[in-house]
Amino acid sequence: MRRLWTTLAAGLTGLALTGLSAASASPAAGTPSGHPAAPAHSRTSDSRTSDSRASDSRTPNSPSARASTPHPAHAPLRRAGRHPVVFSGVAALGHAALHPETPPAGANDWSCKPSAAHPRPVVLSHGTVENMTYNWYTLAPLLADAGYCVYAFNYGQQDGRYLGLPGSLKTGGVAPIGESAHQLADFVDKVRSATGAAKVDVVGHSQGGMMPRYYLKYLGGRHKVGKLIALAPSNHGTDVDGLAKLPGVPQLLAAGLGPSVHDQMAGSRFLRRLDDGGDTVPEVRYTVIETAYDEIVTPYRSAFLKGPHVRNILLQKQCAADASDHLAVSFDAIALRDVLNALDPAHARKPGCHPTFPVNGG
Repeated sequence: MRRLWTTLAAGLTGLALTGLSAASASPAAGTPSGHPAAPAHSRTSDSRTSDSRASDSRTPNSPSARASTPHPAHAPLRRAGRHPVVFSGVAALGHAALHPETPPAGANDWSCKPSAAHPRPVVLSHGTVENMTYNWYTLAPLLADAGYCVYAFNYGQQDGRYLGLPGSLKTGGVAPIGESAHQLADFVDKVRSATGAAKVDVVGHSQGGMMPRYYLKYLGGRHKVGKLIALAPSNHGTDVDGLAKLPGVPQLLAAGLGPSVHDQMAGSRFLRRLDDGGDTVPEVRYTVIETAYDEIVTPYRSAFLKGPHVRNILLQKQCAADASDHLAVSFDAIALRDVLNALDPAHARKPGCHPTFPVNGG
């Protein structure tokens, strides 16, 4: 419980750093996508493409590995494409606070037609108490600059007061997960209709990496999805550091974070149904990218899948200096290189190795 609330507190602390004011930063839903402004003192970092590898001698929980989060003004920036790509969760919090209800840069161009090099559009599925504006601040422009048609949406919103990260007027990913899977199904059909593509690939974070499995298994998604790539997914739920078995803990979390949290408790009725008959379906290729510092999905190995056509990646086995936690993995250049490699293995590049930071990534 302590580590769970530590991460939530860290994310909400980021809100304070942005100077969030809901009254002055709330454009109506459906406004054009805001493009993140380049930080005044951003630097171009060659470490994003470095082939260097750190020693495995650093243990995942060592104090030296979990350094303090850098200021967003010094977040690494890539300028190669049409959209600046900033690897910073702290910058994402600030951008989302200022541009709620907007697609991330590079996403939701409904005139986009997939190329021969990238024939499947990419659908981005955010996590619990998150939203497309915050969660995909880095990955959406990265994919668009790589030539993909990219689409993001908000799902799982329902009436009520729930804790959530900035970027949406209603907290996302809080509704029962089965309902959210139906919303994903509708959105995938919309993308396929607009682009003419027979299939899409799905990239999700946290619940957004697990929930599509329900769509694949029970809602016909296996025939419409080529790959599911999941960042720190709650595939087999969380035991909240062992506290989920205590009476009242799942109910307490659901009260503040929504019914989807109850569905993600290890051993829940939803997860038993999801895992019935195996983790995967044969038509889809799966990649799971997880961090040993995940304090939301515990134990972290519960994120991994079993079955054919599955690749499980632990970031710290690639780079011992990677200290990204559950939130930071969406803004981690090492993890996002793994995403690009999973989408296009024919042109895969070895992920670099450099220090990354809790909440922020980098």
